Amino acid sequence: MNDSNCNSANEVVETSDIKVEVAYAKPEQQVILEVMVQPGTTIEQAISQSGMLEQFPEIDLSVNKVGIFGKLSKKTLELSKEGDRIEIYRPLIADPKEVRRKREAEGKRMKKGGGDAAPAEATRK
Repeated sequence: MNDSNCNSANEVVETSDIKVEVAYAKPEQQVILEVMVQPGTTIEQAISQSGMLEQFPEIDLSVNKVGIFGKLSKKTLELSKEGDRIEIYRPLIADPKEVRRKREAEGKRMKKGGGDAAPAEATRK
């Protein structure tokens, strides 16, 4: 879809929509929606245009952080690249540092690859 705009010199400038993706994931479901936007559309506007907020009413853009391809971005960032993937991040349910401190206090270690390992004394016989 092409639109024509006039600049101050009365020249016609062609602007084309760009296709971006809006992604949101829950533990049991991942959704990626494609949306056509004008260059200069903000991340927040693209999310609204995608219909993602209607599909997932738990998304609150005043709380949820957003990014492009895993890099944290401001909601006011203007889009300019075809194919950008906007990601809406869910809040963490537990602070990773606090979880590690709790494990350490309980005498547990992490084994390689994740999961709980037995305390060091129990593994030495």
